[in-house]
Amino acid sequence: MFLGTILFAVVVLLVAPQSRLFIMTRLTSAGNFMSQWAPFSYILMLLLVAATLAAIYVMKSWPKTEVPESPMAKYRHEDPVDD
Repeated sequence: MFLGTILFAVVVLLVAPQSRLFIMTRLTSAGNFMSQWAPFSYILMLLLVAATLAAIYVMKSWPKTEVPESPMAKYRHEDPVDD
């Protein structure tokens, strides 16, 4: 849906060496954190992914609401001159 916007942002962020260094530093520290807190961090990641998938499932399976017909629609007058 927003693939073009995301690709543009990634390209713009990766052009500057300072932003590239910042992103790589953050990704490295996140990887180190996950390996240091291995069982807890993997369980947390599993819970985050499961919650996301559950939310998507609930939104997809939610029943559609039907808009009731207007009670005044049966009193609408059709103008025969328009024909």
